[in-house]
Amino acid sequence: MHTTATRGATAHQTERPNGDAMAAFVAAGAGSFAMGLFVVLHEAGIYSAPSLYEGAGGLSGRSTFAVIAWLIVWAVLHRAWRDRDVPSGRTLTITLLLTGLGILFTFPPFWKLL
Repeated sequence: MHTTATRGATAHQTERPNGDAMAAFVAAGAGSFAMGLFVVLHEAGIYSAPSLYEGAGGLSGRSTFAVIAWLIVWAVLHRAWRDRDVPSGRTLTITLLLTGLGILFTFPPFWKLL
C-alpha cells in the first residue's frame, strides 16, 4: 500500500491561549523586582526582613518574601489570563523592566545613591 502526503498539508492544529505562559513571565519579573525592593528597603533602613535561617541572616527573610510575592503574582495572573491571548510584546517589555529594576536595586553602588 502506497500513500502520498500533500506537501504543506498539516493536521488540524488548535491554537492555545498564551495567557498562562505570559503570567509566568510577568511573575518572574515581579519576583525579581520584589527581591530588589526588599534589598533597597533594607539598605535604606526602612524595613528589615526577619532572619528565617540564622546562617543567612536577613537574606533568608528577603528571599523568602520575594518568592512569596512571585507565587502570589503568578497565581493571580494565571487565574486572570489562563484562557486569554495576552500581547507578548507588552508582556516581554514589562518582564524586562521589572527584572532590570530588580537587578539594579540589588547592585551595591545603587544603594549609595539613597
